[in-house]
Amino acid sequence: METIAERKKRENIGEYILYMYQIEDLIRAYNFDMEAIQKHIVDKYPIKEIEKEEVSIWYNNFAKEMQEAGIAHSGHLPQLQQLVNGLAKLHWQLLKEDKSYFEIYQEAKPHVVDHVMSAKGKDIGHEIQICLNGLYGLLLCRLHGQMVEEELLESAEKFGRVLAYLNHFYQKKDNTTDL
Repeated sequence: METIAERKKRENIGEYILYMYQIEDLIRAYNFDMEAIQKHIVDKYPIKEIEKEEVSIWYNNFAKEMQEAGIAHSGHLPQLQQLVNGLAKLHWQLLKEDKSYFEIYQEAKPHVVDHVMSAKGKDIGHEIQICLNGLYGLLLCRLHGQMVEEELLESAEKFGRVLAYLNHFYQKKDNTTDL
């Protein structure tokens, strides 16, 4: 059975990373209580019992990886951060070599700068991490039913275009290897 995560990774690396961030936060929200995750999440999946067992094992393994990586309270798994950093390397390469990408990024750049400025000196990562965080922030606002300002919607649209372009090139590569 192909998991949702595997399908997302195969189809859209940005969506995959955001999905995995969501899974990290979900496990944290349940305080790593795998019985509660089983009851409230896995048991609700509209799949066969044998598949639910596989999903349960996947969640358990993921939670163990998080604890072993020391990210029980915050942060991301090292393999996710490697993907993000690989996308950043691709971003920097395309800025030098691809005029279309350069133009797309130029539209997003003011929003990246706004995020950097609003961080008030805190290191919020490179441009691609900022794009991902901006999209994830929008997702969280919507999940919590919060009003989303037009400025956030506009930056999310620009960040999404950057990530979509990067995904196009990522999918061309053998995505089983590092970028």
